[in-house]
Amino acid sequence: VQLQASGGGLVQAGGSLRLSCAASGITFSSYAMGWFRQAPGKEREFVVVISRSGGSAYYADSVKARFTISRDNAKNTVYLQTKSLKPEDTAVYYCATSQLWLPPKRSEYDYWGQGTQVTVSS
Repeated sequence: VQLQASGGGLVQAGGSLRLSCAASGITFSSYAMGWFRQAPGKEREFVVVISRSGGSAYYADSVKARFTISRDNAKNTVYLQTKSLKPEDTAVYYCATSQLWLPPKRSEYDYWGQGTQVTVSS
């Protein structure tokens, strides 16, 4: 199983980035896909998860209305469109798979990608 996250970078506050996570080695449409992030010295925290079909999503309050998750099951890829970025969004962003329905807990995820760095300057 491979989850390849990309799209991170350095952006000014108020800017936007589109993160992608390409999956291989799994039946992609059989998994909910989540994004987590981890800032230096902090615990990895839940950001958002999307259901297998893409019809439902659950967002952390901290990113609601600023981030949008989507997926393309034909391309085995999940996306995270971010906007109005803040310095506190700076973190390594990880994608992960789960066989559960919109799980928010790290322990409920099976496979993890390597992460992509997002840095927001003030």
